[in-house]
Amino acid sequence: MTPWKPSATVAALVERDGKFLLVEEIADGRRVLNQPAGHLDPGESLVAACARETLEETAHLFEPTALVGIYRWHYAPADNTFLRFAFAGVLKGYDTARKLDAEIVATHWLSREELAAKADMHRSPLVMRCIDDYLAGRRFPLDVFSREFA
Repeated sequence: MTPWKPSATVAALVERDGKFLLVEEIADGRRVLNQPAGHLDPGESLVAACARETLEETAHLFEPTALVGIYRWHYAPADNTFLRFAFAGVLKGYDTARKLDAEIVATHWLSREELAAKADMHRSPLVMRCIDDYLAGRRFPLDVFSREFA
C-alpha cells in the first residue's frame, strides 16, 4: 500500500478596503480564482512560504500575522489531498519590477460578494471558506506553530 502523502500548501488572505487580493491563474487548463497560494518548499516554514508565494504571484510584500485556519481538501481528479494553512496579514509594499509566476494571468481586488458571484471560477471550495472564516474573525497566533528542531 502506498503511504498517504498530502500536499502542504499555504494561502494569503489579504484584505484592503473590504476587498480581497486574488489571483487569476491557469489550472488544469482553465482560468480560476484563488488566494495567493502555493506549496511549501523543503526546509521552509509555513509563514515564510506564505510570504514567498504571495510575492511570487502578486508582487506584494506580505507579512503573515495570524493563522486563519487549517483546511483539508481532496481533489478527486488527481486523487490528491491538500492541507492548506491560510494566513491573514498585512502588506508591506509592492515590487513594481517583479515579474509574476508564469501561470498567473492577473491579480484582482474583489469583495466577498464579487467573489461569490464568480463561484464557477473558484479553484477549490477552500477559496470562499477561507474568506468566510476570515470575515468571521478567526485568528490564531503564529506561535501556535512549534519551533523547528534540527
